[in-house]
Order: sequence, then C-alpha cells, then structure tokens
Amino acid sequence: MKSFVKLVLLSLVLLMVALVSALTAMRIAIHGREVEVPRLIGMTPLDAERAVVTTGLQMQIERQYYSADIPEGKIMSQLPPQGTKVRRGWQVRVAQSLGPQRVSIPEVIGETQRAATLNIKQRGLDIGTTATLRMTNAPSDQVVGQNPPPNAAGISSPQISLLLTVAADPGAFVMPNFVGQTLASATRTLQDAGLRAGSVTVMSAGSGGNSNTDQPSPVPTPSPASLILSQSPAAGQKITAGSTVNFDVTR
Repeated sequence: MKSFVKLVLLSLVLLMVALVSALTAMRIAIHGREVEVPRLIGMTPLDAERAVVTTGLQMQIERQYYSADIPEGKIMSQLPPQGTKVRRGWQVRVAQSLGPQRVSIPEVIGETQRAATLNIKQRGLDIGTTATLRMTNAPSDQVVGQNPPPNAAGISSPQISLLLTVAADPGAFVMPNFVGQTLASATRTLQDAGLRAGSVTVMSAGSGGNSNTDQPSPVPTPSPASLILSQSPAAGQKITAGSTVNFDVTR
C-alpha cells in the first residue's frame, strides 16, 4: 500500500515538473519573439524604415502635420512609443512633418463643393471631413462653413473640412377627407397646410339640360357654401407641400 502511495506521489511530482517546464519554455518562446520599439522621431522615413526592419517590425506613415519644431520630411511622432516591447512583425505608425505652414487657407464659403475642392487642391491642401446641413430657401451643395477659417495661421493639418447645404425635403402630408365639407372650410384648411386649391367643378342635378332649346346652359359657379362631393387626390394619399387639390362640389 505504501509503495502504491509513493508511486502516486512520484507521478504527481513528475507531472508538476513537466507542467512547469512547459510553461517556462512557452514563456521563453513568447518573450524571445518580443522586440523593443526603437526611437524614430527626428529620422527621415528611409532611416526609420531601416531601423524598424532590423528589429523585425514594420512602419506606416499615417498622417502629415505642420510643425515649427520638426524639420520638413522628418518623423514627428510614433505609436507605439520608443521602448515599448511588442511582437516581431508589429506595425509602428508614424506622422511626418511638413515643416512650418507656408500655404494660406483660402475662403471657399459660398462656393459649390466642386469649386471649393478645386480651390483647395490647387493650393496643395486636402479635403478633410465633409458634413451636410439641411436648409430651406438655400441652394443645395453650397459651402456654408469651413475649418480652418480663411487665412488661418498656425494650423496643424493640411486639410480643410467643409459644411455643405442640402435642400430640405418638402413637407409630406396624408391627404385629409374633405367630402361633405363646405368649399370655404376646405380652402382654409388647404392654405393653413401649405396646399393649394385647384379646379372646382360644380355638379348640377339637371345635367341633362333642356332638349327643346338650342341655347347653351350657363356654366354654374361654385360658392363658399358649396358642399364637396369628391376630391383629387383622394383621402389617404401621400402628398407634399404645395400640391394642388381639385374638387367636385354641389351647386
């Protein structure tokens, strides 16, 4: 019995040793693949590329900014920062200096998007973000705001963001039911809703006329008290502001 217990304990000890050895080997393998990110700030892109390649890393220039302190063409920032330990093959993202700002920011407010884009590109600048604003009684696709503002100095990025107008959608309505109402009441409702009254046709009960005379019957004229018999568009249809509504009414 004692021999069996000793055998079990020995097996457990050997198992623990094996697990510790495996974990140690795994940790050594993982840390053996880690490298330290070198300092790239102040280097040219070519020198920075060589520096990361020798450590098994990669580099990508993501942004370009104006800088009064970092000479044009040099790396001005990096991520991860110098000294960070990362795995081999990790990508280091950097920003490149454009040197001091030398270009003036044009005023493009009031121009169309196309004209503003051409104006900006001709100065060696880029279009940043573009936002839209719905405006009534304003032409669509017109620049109403920009950032940075015209003639701004000390800007960091060679990009201009634009705010453009978008024509406001006309108001939409569900056509109400005017049948049975007076013409005067329906007209007031249309005016309040931004709609228009169109043609009004009077339906006469004696539309057959008098067969014993050749004189034409006078065209009946609607009155404000005339009752609406039918309408076009019909009740329940979707219409927009400014739509015209036609009526058939009683005499």
